[in-house]
Amino acid sequence: MTPLALALTALAAAPVHAQLPLKPEDVVCSIGNGLADRMQHDGWVETLIQSQSAGKKLTFRELAITGDTVANRPRHEGFSSPEDYLKLCKADVIFAFFGYNESFAGEAGVGKFKADLGAMIDKYRGMQFNGESAPRFVLFSPVAFENHRSANLPNGAATNVNLALYTGAIKQVAEEKGVAFVDLFSASQAKYAAAAAPLTLNGVHLLPEGNRQIGEVIAKAVTGSTATGSPSLEPLRAAVMDKNWHWHNRYRATDGNDIWGGRSGLSFVNGQTNAQVLQHELVMLDTMTANRDQAIWAAAEGKTMKVSDANVPGPIPVVSNLSNPSEYQDGKAAMAKMHVPEGYEVNLFTDEKQFPQFANPVQLQVDAKGRLWAACWNTYPKWEPLKAMNDSLLILPDENGDGVADKAIEFAKVHNPLGFEFWNGGVIVTTQPDILFLKDTDGDDKADVRIVLFQGIDSADTHHAANNLILGPDGAIYWQSGIFLQNAFEHPWGAALHSTASGMYRFDPRRYTITFHAGNSPNPHGTSFDYWGYHYANDGTGGNSFQVRPQGNGFQMHQLVNMEVRPVPADCIVSSDNFPEDIQQDFLVLNTIGYLGIKRYDMHREGFENPKRAFGEVWGTPTPDYFKSDDPNFRPTDAEFGEDGALYIADWQNAIIGHMQHNIRDPRRDHLHGRIYRLVNKGRPLQKKVAIAGQPIPVLLDHLKNPVDGIRHRTRVELSGRKSEDVIAAVKEWVKQFDVKKKEDAHHLLEALWVHQQHNVPNVELLEALLNSPEPHAKVAAATVKHHWGPADPTKGQMATQIQETVAEVKVDVPAHLTGADAKAFALGANVFMRDGHCVTCHQKTGAGLDPIYPPLAGSPWVTGSEERLTKLVLHGLWGPIEVNGKTYDPAKGIPPMTQFAALLKDEEIAAVLTYVRNSWGNKAAPVTAETVKKVREATKDRSIFWSPEELLKMHPLEK
Repeated sequence: MTPLALALTALAAAPVHAQLPLKPEDVVCSIGNGLADRMQHDGWVETLIQSQSAGKKLTFRELAITGDTVANRPRHEGFSSPEDYLKLCKADVIFAFFGYNESFAGEAGVGKFKADLGAMIDKYRGMQFNGESAPRFVLFSPVAFENHRSANLPNGAATNVNLALYTGAIKQVAEEKGVAFVDLFSASQAKYAAAAAPLTLNGVHLLPEGNRQIGEVIAKAVTGSTATGSPSLEPLRAAVMDKNWHWHNRYRATDGNDIWGGRSGLSFVNGQTNAQVLQHELVMLDTMTANRDQAIWAAAEGKTMKVSDANVPGPIPVVSNLSNPSEYQDGKAAMAKMHVPEGYEVNLFTDEKQFPQFANPVQLQVDAKGRLWAACWNTYPKWEPLKAMNDSLLILPDENGDGVADKAIEFAKVHNPLGFEFWNGGVIVTTQPDILFLKDTDGDDKADVRIVLFQGIDSADTHHAANNLILGPDGAIYWQSGIFLQNAFEHPWGAALHSTASGMYRFDPRRYTITFHAGNSPNPHGTSFDYWGYHYANDGTGGNSFQVRPQGNGFQMHQLVNMEVRPVPADCIVSSDNFPEDIQQDFLVLNTIGYLGIKRYDMHREGFENPKRAFGEVWGTPTPDYFKSDDPNFRPTDAEFGEDGALYIADWQNAIIGHMQHNIRDPRRDHLHGRIYRLVNKGRPLQKKVAIAGQPIPVLLDHLKNPVDGIRHRTRVELSGRKSEDVIAAVKEWVKQFDVKKKEDAHHLLEALWVHQQHNVPNVELLEALLNSPEPHAKVAAATVKHHWGPADPTKGQMATQIQETVAEVKVDVPAHLTGADAKAFALGANVFMRDGHCVTCHQKTGAGLDPIYPPLAGSPWVTGSEERLTKLVLHGLWGPIEVNGKTYDPAKGIPPMTQFAALLKDEEIAAVLTYVRNSWGNKAAPVTAETVKKVREATKDRSIFWSPEELLKMHPLEK
């Protein structure tokens, strides 16, 4: 018999239900993979079980995380173990959902899987999570793979062979260990066969209706009673969803690196740490979650209970470590401090004064109707319990065309909306650890469809996670993520992608593929495409910009410009009828510290001599200052060309920009201000409006001839929501008007190729024609498409599934005058200096700093002079104007304080890095010992705020 036949024979005797009576006041915890992780967002499993358990006061806690296997449940630094969470929840019953991710090991992996699952049960039985007794288990099989009969997804036949094998293995373990078992594999196959529409998103992950139907199976199995997910249960489900949201923010707490990770120990005023403040918030959320359990129990009995959080302990007060006042200018008044290019003018498109809900805009996009949207992150860096969660996606139409927003329409509330992009008639938006698909189906500009599209985006650091989403011309969604993150992405094509690497990711929502696209460390932010499809990206922290080019089976970042400023949260390509011809396709880079504006670079795409670049290997050379502000709170986070051709610039508007220098709950972090400015060229007319939304496909295809990138981009977005067969049929007719031998037709044919790529209909004939095009840029773009369809195709099983962050080894040349212990300290100091968020971030590898933002270390008496002064500065940070080598560096220009390293570095590390900087780049000074650092640390242990330069110079005058 075949493996599948054997597995199905074994399943024939599978029990109909789990035969596990749930006892009054049981705590049920779910562990496992994405099957369970997704269930919490629809709430049906708990709703249906609670509906059959009125009066039992059952408690449910979701502990499953996408990508988990029995033997491998990776978490980011400091995240508590699965066992610790079971103990925290006092688990009586464990629902275990494993087998899907393990199944890709095939028949050869069954034995190990059974051994791992049995060992876990034995281990957990020896642990009394509730403090009194061993937990009881229900083992659930994976659901079957649903065949969508789509060219975009696998048919699942091979996957189902393995899933049946692993379902049989789970049943065998359940019998051997005497625990309950529920066969969701067979049940889901029956549900799929009877369903009028797909129950899964991609063959693997259940849609809301799929969760409802499988929830009915689970509820019957564990209660013995038939439960139906009828509309009458909506009040109960609403109570469950409210509880789930609070628990989700506790268990999958965003910004975990500051709660329990490497930066949790950072201390500020009065020695107060991030951990003390944020871990207390977890206790608050525990209480708020428990309060909502009571509302669930009441609803299960048909009663209504208004939740009261009067028993929730208040937040721990935080005192700011900044003493100077934060002065925010009126949005219009702040324009007087802006320096705009000659021939341009700027106006205020909107601000918090016009629309109080508008604050902290992090990304802008323009929809097919020509309306500007903004992701507003009012609760940055994360929602605080007991306060309003008012992060949102806002639509900001300018209906009368006067360059000022007329309305602020809240499309949806979305926590931590770090990035968003339009697709398939809706919006894809990040809300760590998930990515949502939102859609308005009744035309009221309010999202009435809310589906968890993708999971596994880690949330150890909110502004490092999936940011600045953009739909490429190839139809994929691109984002970048930084360090500290433990990503785990399940998909229908193979084993989950586990990644701790910083870089760019590529998600194809049509085929549901995910790949690590190219490395970019430490904290990349911002991406764009130009007219010919050349791809660009920033490293936000380092300030570097790159071109992304095919290499090997994937892609790689290549230096694009010589870095001038940092950090850089976004980039943009100039493409507008309103802007001058001579700067079209130039590269814009936004800066949020020091320069506070936009840098512009001329792009050389046909080759460049120094540095040597071949055709298509792009290099950018800087132009004079383009756009900047003297307002120290001006923080440009994104720029987008609007329907009218003006450049819309998002201003985060915040006095505090540093993530490490202040407590996460520093009261000076602003949550009320935000602006969008509009830059217009006065010498040219505004760009003519182009109707895109709802237009017939032939009209849309003609828009692909438009030279303006934004018009073609919005057209591609509109086409993403049309039926592929209709689009492709129309494209095949449309291309007949073009001649592959004519250079002027090359770009139109390239757009046709990209439409084929977006709709996953390879056109080899068109590809070959463009590979031989008379237009060299079209040949380069076609080669990239061929690379996507060939070695970089994630469905061909060539892409790695385990991506680890790689740290370049620091090459250390110890100066001859340092020997023995001093030489070892110098080498250690070099490594400390190069760590992310440490010295190199601001002062650069050369020690030259970044003029006029960060002072140099080379040749500075602040470095080579008094050891005690320098040690104090490093331990407790620095804030205030400082003069170095005759030049003043002033924080009033929007520069954050120097980080306090007392909590980040040991005495030996501080001594080492000081020894390194005192003896590098031409510096030559006595090494600093750990004993010296220890002595200074002890003498200044009560210091909890930054030093000012004046204080230090009064105690330790600068050497002459």
